[in-house]
Amino acid sequence: MPSAIVTGATGILGQEIFKELSKCGDRWDQIYALSRPADYVFFAAYMQKDDEVEATRVNGDMLAAFCKALEINGCATKIKRFILVTGAKNYGVHLGCVKIPMEETDPWLPEPLFLPNFDYRQQRILQDFARRNSVEWVVTYSGEVFGFAKGNFMNLAIAIGIYAAVSKELGNELVFPGAEEFYSNVTMFTDAGLHAQFCNWAALEPKAANQAFNTVNGDAESWMNLWPKVARDFGLSVPADQFSRPAPLASEKALQAQPPLSVAAKTAGLEGTCNLPQSYIRQRIDLVWKAMAEKHGLDASALEKASWAFAGFAWGRDYNVVQSMSRARKLGWTDYKDSWDNLKGVLDGLREAKVIPSA
Repeated sequence: MPSAIVTGATGILGQEIFKELSKCGDRWDQIYALSRPADYVFFAAYMQKDDEVEATRVNGDMLAAFCKALEINGCATKIKRFILVTGAKNYGVHLGCVKIPMEETDPWLPEPLFLPNFDYRQQRILQDFARRNSVEWVVTYSGEVFGFAKGNFMNLAIAIGIYAAVSKELGNELVFPGAEEFYSNVTMFTDAGLHAQFCNWAALEPKAANQAFNTVNGDAESWMNLWPKVARDFGLSVPADQFSRPAPLASEKALQAQPPLSVAAKTAGLEGTCNLPQSYIRQRIDLVWKAMAEKHGLDASALEKASWAFAGFAWGRDYNVVQSMSRARKLGWTDYKDSWDNLKGVLDGLREAKVIPSA
């Protein structure tokens, strides 16, 4: 059944529309009413666009329109704090080798030397809105997120789950589909639930006002450690010679020729030492997945919708990705999530939701 949004649901006409739709449970599945002002705003809307210029335009325009609407209807001055959700793209992790650890005080990458960054545009929009309306703000910089929302397939864990499930169906071992260099490099993740807890804390913590925060699980991980655990979770093994095998399905993904680390390279004594990855593996498993979906009652569209391009990029890097949590820790944030427990929980959730087969 369809769902509906009713704006102005406390007005004379809007209220009656809401009441009428609410009576018809056989016609409307869910009805969302939008009207009341609020003290705190959490903005996590995001639209995926492969082109960085287009991503900057679309995601910036969404936030700008939202802020403008708050000002037009008089809600803006009632807001106490506005929390904006962004990510490690703030540091240019999608462009190449970055400074480690990444800290909130690191300079933004200059344009036009680097591609437009929608995180920057959104933060400028938020800060301008906050100044005009005397509103406090908080920005979060998450790492690679492990989480699951029904109907949303933009998740590295879904790509992992499908890849492992198909490997099992074919009787294969679980070969890591990425760069050998990145397999042993350090990376960091963000549990979606832990991020929500952080937003809850940051909204009401007085000392957190008008600051950006890295928001990662708090442990330093590697795929060398995680991948064998994924294999065991699916009843598989990792081949000892996985990186000496040919990769006939490898494709290329061009990254920025000048990596983000170049901004800090001179002061860090690292000029000219960054190598950028050029390829990632994309498995072609359409027919196998279709048969599995029919056999196990799975969502057949999950294969097509899974974030294969992002997974290929994430596993194809040859540089470390480390975000410092010192700023948040100093203000009293102490929560933590083990990244394997995080990933395992998401995989179990995918099984329960019939996105991937039961173990």
